[in-house]
Amino acid sequence: MKKKLVTSMALLLGFAMMFTACGKQAADVAETNVEATEEVDDQALADECAALIDAIYVQERTDKTDEQCKAAKEAWDALTDAQKELVEGEFADPDYFGRDTGDASKDDPLNQDEIGENEILVVSFGTSFNDSRVADIGGVEKAIAAAYPDWSVRRAFTAQIIINHIQARDEEKIDNMQQALDRAVANGVKNLVVQPTHLMHGAEYDELTEAVNEYADKFDSVKIAEPLLGEVGADASAVNRDKETVAKAITAEAVSDAGLESIDKAAEDGTAFVFMGHGTSHNAKVTYSQMQTQMDKLGYKNVFIGTVEGEPEETACENIIEAVKEAGYKKVILRPLMVVAGDHANNDMAGDDEDSWKSMFEASGAFDSIDCQIAGLGEIADVQAIYVAHTSEATGVKPVEAAKTDELKEGETYEAKFTTDSSMFHVNEAKNGKGELTVKDGKMTIHISLVSDKIVNLYVGKAADAEKDKANWLQPTKDEVTYSDGTTETVNGFDVPVEALDKDFDLAILGEKGTWYDHVVSVTL
Repeated sequence: MKKKLVTSMALLLGFAMMFTACGKQAADVAETNVEATEEVDDQALADECAALIDAIYVQERTDKTDEQCKAAKEAWDALTDAQKELVEGEFADPDYFGRDTGDASKDDPLNQDEIGENEILVVSFGTSFNDSRVADIGGVEKAIAAAYPDWSVRRAFTAQIIINHIQARDEEKIDNMQQALDRAVANGVKNLVVQPTHLMHGAEYDELTEAVNEYADKFDSVKIAEPLLGEVGADASAVNRDKETVAKAITAEAVSDAGLESIDKAAEDGTAFVFMGHGTSHNAKVTYSQMQTQMDKLGYKNVFIGTVEGEPEETACENIIEAVKEAGYKKVILRPLMVVAGDHANNDMAGDDEDSWKSMFEASGAFDSIDCQIAGLGEIADVQAIYVAHTSEATGVKPVEAAKTDELKEGETYEAKFTTDSSMFHVNEAKNGKGELTVKDGKMTIHISLVSDKIVNLYVGKAADAEKDKANWLQPTKDEVTYSDGTTETVNGFDVPVEALDKDFDLAILGEKGTWYDHVVSVTL
């Protein structure tokens, strides 16, 4: 009996152990299945969001676009951080909603009604990079608005894909071409001038022209202004004043941003500048070759023009790499030849993928350093001035600043008010807040006498840029001022270049302690 009891106990213990093991195995399987289910659910939610993004990544607006944009953003916001990383579609990826491109609230979509009879419609391809949209496209729009205060300036983008992206992510609505033209008609606009921010007479310019021509009979007059680089020209040797101005402006900006003294000094330092354009199969692609011709004519031997698309062929990245290598330069600075510093500048030029220009230059092993400057053409004052000039040609009306400047005579001196944003930095009281404005070679300069000699240098631009651009520091003069009580004092004075009247510009000041401070000033007659 005792033996049987022991045997029975052993069997019971064996069964208990077996059931325990089976239970644990079953629990493990169940837990694994739950985890698998959770993984499937995560991916399913991510895929659902990706499908909604792909649905608005289209070039045609429909009556469902608004709700589709809203649905895509709501689906994204409902995802966890881990789920957002799983978003992947034909066009969708985590960066669609997740990438920080700046503050959209700083942008003005310029889609207001109450336009009036005269409208300037500024048409751009567009960019979803908020900071670039404000600085580049917004910069051009504001320059035109300042030059034509009696005209209403409005915006249109030609890329519905970009319009949808901005609307879905930032709830900012920008008119496409049809919406903008319908708005003009509904507002009773009589005289419409369309100013493209496009670089050249390419495919996008042609499409814009077709769209505007369909509305031509709805206005008393419709005119389309020139793109940035003007007429295309017959061959690679054809250049014009616009191309020369742009070539000088972008090179000067690139040299300054690199902290170099001049383009010649950069060459001596072994530094080459590569400007990357978009490229096109359109016959306007010769424009890129013309820009290289223009750089050569200016003596900029260390400047090279390339394109993302590699059209024309000599502008392909691999050909530019070989050209820079053969020229013997060991340092390379990449910068976009594009109105906006958007996706192409941030990804195709400066991205970390192996097919970006930065990566391809690095992979060549031929250079000591590769640096990228991410800045669009639209934020450069000289480039904005070209657009204003083209708008002027289309309207037949002189810009406000040009009209005022035309009243000034070469070599003459005028009393002008110098206004600053600070009570700590201003013109000496003996001068009643005014300076002497002189016009020479078509350019304006104002001489101002300050309150003391405590400000030792000025710089036209931002304080952050002054330290690396010492060659352009404004040097002081010694001015004697006479106060109302008859006493005199010697103070520092400066000759400040003035690009335009009645227009704010940055002017940094350097104090005795070696610190630069930002200020905004303006000059008025």
